[in-house]
Amino acid sequence: MSRTTRNLLVFLCTVLVGTTVATDTIGAPRKKAARKAAPAIALPLIVPRVDPHAVAVDTATVVADAGRWLDAIETSGQVAGLAVAIVKDDSVVLERVTGYADWNTRTPVTATTVFRLASLSKGFASALAALVVGDNRLHWDTRIADLLPTFTLADIEGSQRLTVRDILSQRVGLPSNTYDRLLEADEPYPLLVERLKEVPLVCSVGACYGYQNISFSLIGDVTYAATGDFFYHQVEKRLFHPLGMTTATYGRDGLENSASWARPHRRIGDRFQSFQPKENYYRIAPAAGVNASIRDMEEWLIAQMGGRPAVLPPPILDQMHSPQIPTAHEQSTTPWRRGRLLAAHYGLGWRIFDYAGETMVFHAGAVQGYRGMVGFLPKYRFGIVMLWNSESPLPSGLLPMVMDRYLGLPSVDWAGIEPAAANGGAPTRRAN
Repeated sequence: MSRTTRNLLVFLCTVLVGTTVATDTIGAPRKKAARKAAPAIALPLIVPRVDPHAVAVDTATVVADAGRWLDAIETSGQVAGLAVAIVKDDSVVLERVTGYADWNTRTPVTATTVFRLASLSKGFASALAALVVGDNRLHWDTRIADLLPTFTLADIEGSQRLTVRDILSQRVGLPSNTYDRLLEADEPYPLLVERLKEVPLVCSVGACYGYQNISFSLIGDVTYAATGDFFYHQVEKRLFHPLGMTTATYGRDGLENSASWARPHRRIGDRFQSFQPKENYYRIAPAAGVNASIRDMEEWLIAQMGGRPAVLPPPILDQMHSPQIPTAHEQSTTPWRRGRLLAAHYGLGWRIFDYAGETMVFHAGAVQGYRGMVGFLPKYRFGIVMLWNSESPLPSGLLPMVMDRYLGLPSVDWAGIEPAAANGGAPTRRAN
């Protein structure tokens, strides 16, 4: 096959499988709703680097500023409901909830209100895989074909080389977000896995990054083959329960049977309207199936930062948080990434960023009516997690603002909120 013919096939297949631009976004509407434009941000010509002497000695000032920024987000009217936590070492230094779990009934968000995590679920999948590797029932370089002999890709030889590490680090070689749109059209997961053999690879297995949900979820089949137990049972038994994540569940039934759960919302004029969550992405549990409250996610963040070694030992965390494949384009997808990232990689179910000279472990998640972000600095054991039940981008800017304040970096209003709220009354960097 000539290079020209191959490139044409890759292009046509990319159109078929529905490649998306927002790599952590799944299930979001393709048509962009009109919204108030975010203010332009004047980015530094050179990404600043953290001065170790400027890092916060304690978090009191960071928490106070975060509280003011959250006040501004709350009064903006741009989010239906929001839950935020900041963690330092093994302590929750800020827990804040605002808005409604259901705008229609004015049911408030609480600390135990359960949200869909969407792609934040991937970190749980990699953690379970790491535990099974620790049991010596699986290895990072175990070939998928050895456990799932009927699975194949278009490149038969490449299929034989595909490993557990490859699927968790998003380096299968498929076009980004392969078959997500067919999943949204209610095609069953097993059929989509079977049809992966029809998709021409854009590179050799293991050679390039391409964000996936379908092929990532093969880790559920792999762990079943290795343990003889269902994937979600293993996560519940080995992660949710020992970490005290008492309201965390899998699946739509788990969400809707929660004592308090956040409905997804769409913006209609100056108000929100809740609607019923869709089932589609729950069918790929490893990639997008977890539900959890902010209280659950506080425990998860503490564990990811090394605070629960009996559950997640340091060697396991080191593996998950190690860069596996470069993702240079992630440095330019948002203003704060352009202004702060020196490098970007994908690890095992996590993004690994060089944030102004410091390692930040990060992931975002999005499915229709829900958004979530988590980021932390392993060296300082400092992190933030946010969950919200609408599609506003506004809260996204809070994460880098909190990181900047903790690390002593120049203040930038990444969220586009009022200058006085964003910097305690001092001017912030904005476009001229």
